[in-house]
Amino acid sequence: MSAGSPFFENGLPRFKGAYKDGKMHGFWEFFRKDGSLMRSGAFDLDRQVGVWTTYARDGRVVKETRFES
Repeated sequence: MSAGSPFFENGLPRFKGAYKDGKMHGFWEFFRKDGSLMRSGAFDLDRQVGVWTTYARDGRVVKETRFES
């Protein structure tokens, strides 16, 4: 899902999360270039699991998507 640098050219984070065995694992957050939170949820070794939340720029929840665990 993520590739490249964890930071935008402006120095703000593109994403934050942990890795296990070189794969995305645990809770992750993905951000827009302006620094606002875009999406958050969990990975199990690169596989999206549980509820992922998508946010509007003002922080409102736009959508929740459930992935099989």
